[in-house]
Amino acid sequence: MALFLIVSGCSLQEKAKQQTGKIPKSDLLSIEPNGVYYEIFVRSFADSNSDGIGDLKGATEKLDYLADLGIEGIWLMPVHPSPSYHGYDVTDYKEINPDYGSLEDMKDFVEKAHSKGIKVIIDLVVNHTSKEHPWFQKALKGDPAFRDYYVWADGNTNTMALGEWNQQVWHGLGEDKYEGIFWEGMPDLNFENPKVRKEMIQIGEFWLKDIGVDGFRLDAAKHIFSPTSSDDPESNNHQWWKEFRTEMEKVQSDVILVGEVWDTATVVAPYLNEGLTSAFNFDLSEKILATVKSESDSGIVTTLSRIREFFNKESNGKFVDSTFITNHDMPRVMTELNGNQDQAKMAASLLFTLPGNPFIYYGEETGMEGPKPDEEIREPFIWGMDKDTPEQTKWQRIKHNQNFEEKSVESQLKDENSLLNHYRNMIYLRRSNEILISGEIESTLTKQQGMVTFKRTLKDKSLMVIHNVSSKPISFSLNEKESDFKNIIFTSKKDVEVKEDGDKVSIDMPSYSTLILNK
Repeated sequence: MALFLIVSGCSLQEKAKQQTGKIPKSDLLSIEPNGVYYEIFVRSFADSNSDGIGDLKGATEKLDYLADLGIEGIWLMPVHPSPSYHGYDVTDYKEINPDYGSLEDMKDFVEKAHSKGIKVIIDLVVNHTSKEHPWFQKALKGDPAFRDYYVWADGNTNTMALGEWNQQVWHGLGEDKYEGIFWEGMPDLNFENPKVRKEMIQIGEFWLKDIGVDGFRLDAAKHIFSPTSSDDPESNNHQWWKEFRTEMEKVQSDVILVGEVWDTATVVAPYLNEGLTSAFNFDLSEKILATVKSESDSGIVTTLSRIREFFNKESNGKFVDSTFITNHDMPRVMTELNGNQDQAKMAASLLFTLPGNPFIYYGEETGMEGPKPDEEIREPFIWGMDKDTPEQTKWQRIKHNQNFEEKSVESQLKDENSLLNHYRNMIYLRRSNEILISGEIESTLTKQQGMVTFKRTLKDKSLMVIHNVSSKPISFSLNEKESDFKNIIFTSKKDVEVKEDGDKVSIDMPSYSTLILNK
């Protein structure tokens, strides 16, 4: 799907160097605090030393790829030492997993990313540690100071009670039963203890001051205070993130705190009231996937408008919506869509034309596949058509992405109609237009089966965005109250037609296409 943009009466391809339909980098905008982010699982991304494991030096070597894709921020999944492949059970919060390199490698990665205008946030896992963390090991040996770092059962605890996913919560034997809501290898920290809160604040300060990261993706942000040890865990969660934000802003006034609060908007909203600066929009993720799967609008605009209005009110207009299609905990987009690349392109088109900070999960842009279990969602990224390219990671056998010619960056860069180039083009489109970056969303009067339509408005300027998410061409007329939107500024396919007949504006759109109009 090539990109076509109308600029001052001529197509973008008629501007210099437009055979590929790409917007020149000089036309890109970067408007704070907005940005396009890219989630990296370091172990799977790029290998620099031929040990088969992705590392920070490998990721540093691929910053040019990310910059060319139009990425403005990177989220690194856990980089701390851990006994697990994924890293979500940390043994040292102020060190780097030796598989990935050193703190110096991390500093170098951050510095080089910043030199390319790319921010870096890292996963910070504060709900729990690894059971191999020195704190927990000391607690098991009876050290009273560190025993109070964790949540333990007492005589009044119902240790047979299950968690919200019907999982076992209490682990261990006798008087040493501890809470671990995610897994026995992840004992929950006791945030009722002010020493624990101080530890986490010092850890955050370390990464901001000493390493230079721009903020954190905050894992399990709604699971900080335990229902066992807290009378009002939800309220205490909100208060903790306010405390954490206050202390982080003393170090870095524009610190980024993106929370994983996997719940409804009513649960998410209070976290944005002087606490988190942003939260992931899981409701929108579901709507985007449902829409492209069914090839019919699943209520994206009404849902998003309601959520944004709610969040704006709760945060006094100071929240940033973090939008995405899928992430490292969810089946990959191409798997959800049964390999339908046209639908995958439309999912991307929706993501990059809706408001918010879009997050891309590594490999989403090349159509990587992967169902549950999680290991299969986190397979090695494919760089070249040759399976033995130096940067190729091999930490696990590739099961779902064996076609290197189809899935590799190398092959897709050569194909102007590839999914990768579609992602690149849509990111560049978004970053070339201030309204698409930070405009608010409104419903339209123009509606049609198989279409998703909305307006994006910033101050006194508006765009109308029309997506044909269906496999059939669509012909329709704009509502008479919206017929002043008749100037094409973007089409994803050449054979879009906009015709005027007096006050009537008629439009023909091919299947799986996007059209953006202004007045």
